Amino acid sequence: MTGVPASTGGGTGRPAPGGKLGAAAVNQASLWNIANILTMIRLVLVPAFVLLMLQDGGYDPVWRAWAWAAFAVAMITDIFDGHLARTYNLVTDFGKIADPIADKAIMASGLICLSALGDLPWWVTAVILFRELGITLMRFWVIRHGVIPASRGGKLKTLAQGTAVGMYVLALTGPLATLRFWVMAVAVLLTVITGLDYVRQAIVMRRRGMAKARGAVGGGR
Repeated sequence: MTGVPASTGGGTGRPAPGGKLGAAAVNQASLWNIANILTMIRLVLVPAFVLLMLQDGGYDPVWRAWAWAAFAVAMITDIFDGHLARTYNLVTDFGKIADPIADKAIMASGLICLSALGDLPWWVTAVILFRELGITLMRFWVIRHGVIPASRGGKLKTLAQGTAVGMYVLALTGPLATLRFWVMAVAVLLTVITGLDYVRQAIVMRRRGMAKARGAVGGGR
């Protein structure tokens, strides 16, 4: 709906000339909102981050600092775009699809680059990416029965992952290098724990949904 009464077209009940064009303009304008623009910026930052990260073999502290800046901006936009979309009713189909893709793309690119450069064990990257992909597929598996909400633990996991990867991107030495090891350990632990909790929620939600469906079918006989 465009909010324009049908009688606008001369009281005949027919749409006014250019009505379809007007509706399309409204829909197109709704796509270009601040939340979606931030999501697009994050998508663009993914290849930019990879290029910066791998410059001069991937070990130049200056290029790593620029890569960290790109990663940090991407993580910050991740915080704000969802908040803006919910607060100001800017949720669009594009945002629903692009936002999680952008989130996982920037994190996956950071983990893979770090492992490819030998800074992070491949098993850490595998655990985190397997969890993220698995939970995404599980959400689709139970979507007919309901939506699994983001938990406080999941948000803490995201923060820990972003902080840990950001610290590994920087060429840190000494105590800070030791600290980033422990931050990553916490991130991996939260990744596993919250992943198992999502699995539990998904199984419970699916069982309840199937039981409700069977009850509805039985009651209709």
